[in-house]
Amino acid sequence: MDLNFVLKKPLITEKSTFLNSQGGYVFQVDPQSTKGEIKKAVERFFKVKVASVRTINVMGKNKRVLKTRKQVQRPNWKKAMVFLKEGGKIDLFETGE
Repeated sequence: MDLNFVLKKPLITEKSTFLNSQGGYVFQVDPQSTKGEIKKAVERFFKVKVASVRTINVMGKNKRVLKTRKQVQRPNWKKAMVFLKEGGKIDLFETGE
């Protein structure tokens, strides 16, 4: 897979900002990407060394459409938690504290 299409967007949540202080960063990634491809993409684009990668497939939620009783399922997606080696930092996630 082409490394330009592995990382889709960073996820900024309460849990992910807590992980930032421990050297962990969370991204939404392509569902077909592997841990090795995610590691190479983060190292290439952010110029950091990755210690480990954890992934999870997130199932899309069922949502009701307006006033009808139809159920629509949101798309499934993949989340990756990337932990950097000691001293590594991605400036994209810095909050200015």
